[in-house]
Amino acid sequence: MKLGWLSDIHLNFLDNAGRSRFFDDLSARDVQGWLLSGDIGEADSVASYLREFGDRLAVPTYFVLGNHDFYGGSLAGVGGEVAAMSSASSRLAWLTDVGPIRLDEMAMVVGDDSWGDGRLGNPMGSPVELNDFYFIKELTGHGRADLVSCLNRLGEAAAVRLEAKLHTAAAACRNVVVVLHVPPFEGASWHEGKISSPDWLPWFCCGAVGLVLADVAAAYPDTDFTVFCGHTHSRGQFSPSPNMTVHTASAEYYRPGVQAVIEF
Repeated sequence: MKLGWLSDIHLNFLDNAGRSRFFDDLSARDVQGWLLSGDIGEADSVASYLREFGDRLAVPTYFVLGNHDFYGGSLAGVGGEVAAMSSASSRLAWLTDVGPIRLDEMAMVVGDDSWGDGRLGNPMGSPVELNDFYFIKELTGHGRADLVSCLNRLGEAAAVRLEAKLHTAAAACRNVVVVLHVPPFEGASWHEGKISSPDWLPWFCCGAVGLVLADVAAAYPDTDFTVFCGHTHSRGQFSPSPNMTVHTASAEYYRPGVQAVIEF
């Protein structure tokens, strides 16, 4: 089975002609499905872009949302719209909202949006401020301590959702594909060609999800876990254990492209 991997495609930066060329390219690829690790558009456009995936491509798209997908809106509002659309589609699966999906007799896919959850690095002293803190309803208007607490809760919620899915998938098959938006380990939080500094790391790593992934991988040593994530726009690979590899995507605004084609 061959799957294509996309991440941080930011289709809102393309005009209609550019977006049509992008989908033409995807349609021509010899794959049986697409993994999409978030940052598809913004709150007012992400659902329509996902509909294009369902309408233009003849294979399933297994996706998570990224922080940019909520810009100009709320977690609740965007999540409700995307959940309804995904549940009504035979070709779209929002992995945050569903359980493990079998890809073939040997592999299943799970995923979660995840968040830079302020657990690692220097969250209280970092001078770095993301647009998230101004453009996503639930993250606006907070002092730093309250903001970090909010992000902690989002990371923990992602970890709780993902943990049950991971156990189910790992017990049922030899290969578990995990799709996230935010890297789950410091070693996977590549930024500008190197691991994120303590000032960027709080917003570029979901520490709670990393703890769950490490625990489940240790519990199932004969299962291989392949993790695909994005968010930081810098490519890298990290193996926190012998049976887990984390791939972090590169990205460039105005130039969405296929990260890789993976064959299982």
